[in-house]
Amino acid sequence: MHQTPSSPQRPLKVGVVGIGWAGRQHLEAYAASADVEIIGLAGMEPDLLAELRDEYGIPHAVERWEDLIALDGLDAVSVAVPTFLHAPITVAALERGLHVLSEKPIARNGDEGQRMVDAARRAGRVLEVAFNHRRRGDITALKRVIDDGGLGRPYYAKASWLRRSGIPSLGSWFTNREMAGGGPLADIGVHVIDYALHLLGEPKVLSVSASTYSELGPQGRGGGGGGYSAQAMGSAFEVEDFATAFIRLEGGATLLVEAGWAAYRDADDLLDFRVYGTDGGAELTRVGGPDDAVESLRVFSEEGDHDPEVGPSLGHQGVVDDFLAAIRAGQSAWGGHDGSLALSRARVIDACYVSAAQQREVQL
Repeated sequence: MHQTPSSPQRPLKVGVVGIGWAGRQHLEAYAASADVEIIGLAGMEPDLLAELRDEYGIPHAVERWEDLIALDGLDAVSVAVPTFLHAPITVAALERGLHVLSEKPIARNGDEGQRMVDAARRAGRVLEVAFNHRRRGDITALKRVIDDGGLGRPYYAKASWLRRSGIPSLGSWFTNREMAGGGPLADIGVHVIDYALHLLGEPKVLSVSASTYSELGPQGRGGGGGGYSAQAMGSAFEVEDFATAFIRLEGGATLLVEAGWAAYRDADDLLDFRVYGTDGGAELTRVGGPDDAVESLRVFSEEGDHDPEVGPSLGHQGVVDDFLAAIRAGQSAWGGHDGSLALSRARVIDACYVSAAQQREVQL
């Protein structure tokens, strides 16, 4: 088995599978990281592959992911491809002794995610999943307020990511159930569930009651706006375009989640989190697209309302930095980075889809 030295004395050699938007975020983050060499890149678009190879000075640019993970000296790989490929590529890379950073969601469902986590544990390697929104400055600031007891005990929260016309290309892999595993609940809702549970201190999810809707996508509406796009491939619209879930948490708190690619609402994306606690509350909103969003954070309490200082958003750079730090922490630390947190998110989403299909509350 390929052995990965944990010493920071030599650069870590990394590769990226996938050259879409997410893959390019990983490339940019690795390129900005100290003591990292990008030695491989895999992608299916020859012109873009060659362009990125030249831009980043990557010695091995290949079409097949199998050829990338076989490269000598490779330590770690990012998997930034359609969701149905996450499990096969990740498991194969882990079996070669590579550390893996996968894009979200971990997989199409919890069973596939479990295979990935099991492979990471067998290999004794790091498996992380890219939840870049929890690295935002506003979420980091609110997390600090909640952890410091500023709201007392949170008992109700509502979180959402809503778009007006944000289906990532009608007819793309995103709208194919077999390839994507689901619609906005799996695509952007997983971010909402992740940052909400992160902010609330990772309470155990007890049950979900969810509904999904597919009203605009099948009519050919709701696609092409907001800069969200993917290569069209002629797929029928097989997933939901809007989802909502009422989630019961251990300790009595509840969380309401909304995730929508398309709905008749304001044109700007909305990502929000509102929380009420025994000693205070908070409202966090992020309005706009990926490159021009405006964030606001307000905390309410008996002592007075205030706007906490918000630091910079780290995005994928923060994700990659944390992944590299986990690798460099050494073998004794790798077991704490086995993908199990992302797997728990997948199990919640699985339960939501069962609940929506059967129109009942589902226990976890």
